[in-house]
Amino acid sequence: MAVKLRLRRMGRKKRPVYSLVATDARSPRDGRFIEDLGRYEPLAEPAKVALKTDRILYWLQEGAQPSGTVRSILSKEGVMLRLHLGRKGKGAEEIDQAVEAHREQAGAKGTTKMTPAERRAAALAEERKKAEAEAKQRAEEEAAREAELQRQKEEEEKAAREAAAAELAAKQSAEEAAGDEGADAATEAASESDVAEPAADSAEEQPAVEAETSEEAEAESGENVAEQTEAGAEDGTPAESEEKEA
Repeated sequence: MAVKLRLRRMGRKKRPVYSLVATDARSPRDGRFIEDLGRYEPLAEPAKVALKTDRILYWLQEGAQPSGTVRSILSKEGVMLRLHLGRKGKGAEEIDQAVEAHREQAGAKGTTKMTPAERRAAALAEERKKAEAEAKQRAEEEAAREAELQRQKEEEEKAAREAAAAELAAKQSAEEAAGDEGADAATEAASESDVAEPAADSAEEQPAVEAETSEEAEAESGENVAEQTEAGAEDGTPAESEEKEA
């Protein structure tokens, strides 16, 4: 038969008291047991543990296996240390001193359980702390989201300003180019008009020059005839022969 050391629930509703028993491993938790080895009251202030150390050591030496909770209780109370030192052949006095030092050290670590009110207060404090951390995280996320939206808005406004400036510059360039083309066209038209007007003046003035030239030629020829006539008269040459020669 495999013997197990475990807790058996006792007490009233919501005020449990456990007895540490040696029982058959096949028995139910609150069923039949072989021997009652002590009491454990977890809700007491501080928690109370009353053990039959000699009988527990007997069952452990016989090969009984404690449950996890029972092993923890026995370790805190120094029972497992006592078993270990006894197997190593230590004396009773040395074992007692080692167990007492172990229990003092365990008590210094704060093995006393909290009251239900303290547990509730601790739970509320933990919930408040968790809620504050979540609220802080949400606030940080919201601030980061707003900063990102503001950055995107600024980038859009900057892009819009740059596009407007580029459009304005392109418009001014187009206007300047159109103005230069108009000025060049006006200059060419003025040049053409300046060239055409002297030609027309020369065309108008040319007949007068030609007329003046013919008149001068006729006058000169008349003068020549008159001179020849006078010379013939002086020389006694007939005028008709001079006219023929002329």
